[in-house]
Amino acid sequence: MRLTVIGCSGSFAGPDSAASCYLLEGEQEGRAWRVLLDLGSGALGSLQRFVDPLSIDAVLLSHLHPDHYFDISGLYVLWRYHPDGPRRPIPIFGPKGVARQSARAYGLRKEPGMSAEFDFHEYDDQPIRLGPFTVRVTRVVHPVTAYGIRVESRGRVVAYSGDTGPCRQLVELASGADLLLAESAFVEGGDNPVDLHLTGRQAGAAAAEAGVRRLVLTHIPPWHDPGVCLAEARETFAGPSELAVTGSSYLL
Repeated sequence: MRLTVIGCSGSFAGPDSAASCYLLEGEQEGRAWRVLLDLGSGALGSLQRFVDPLSIDAVLLSHLHPDHYFDISGLYVLWRYHPDGPRRPIPIFGPKGVARQSARAYGLRKEPGMSAEFDFHEYDDQPIRLGPFTVRVTRVVHPVTAYGIRVESRGRVVAYSGDTGPCRQLVELASGADLLLAESAFVEGGDNPVDLHLTGRQAGAAAAEAGVRRLVLTHIPPWHDPGVCLAEARETFAGPSELAVTGSSYLL
């Protein structure tokens, strides 16, 4: 599978990147599959630089903060009003209330909301199968219901932290992953609230304990120096590590 960074800015779109969005691509029986991990503020615009949004097969939302799901509104417009006619509904997965909150974000009534355009599913403890991908989610610590996402395909594993403070669940989610895409919204020494975000050092420690092969830091707000976050991560993780950059692609 291939992972491409579509947006990686933390908390809101920055001058160099949209907010959180990551594209997974794979094949099954000669057919290409494309799945998004999050679709945050500004990400739909960036996505069009890399693929036709109409080719997306599913969207997996880690949680319902705007920097992770708000461009569902734009996708809804694309699906409903495209000149070639309404599109085939695709699945949207997310926490409890995902259909209702997506409708509210666009000013729609609860019913029918976006139900004609998207097939909404709320996470449970069952794996999700999307073409070549098997997806498992784990609840992590954040002020709202939030999930880390683990995607497996042909023996390869990508783990995505979503937004989380340090927790055992993140280590278990990332165990043995080929690539951990970990948020790093905080820096050491700040007055950081608990159970909200990771520092680079904490992300590196989780990666080391999980035994991941590569660490990619993401979700760094524009007010922080990404180099500081990366230096912190390298204090606790000895393996390959780097910063997420829009357009970066990883073939696993």
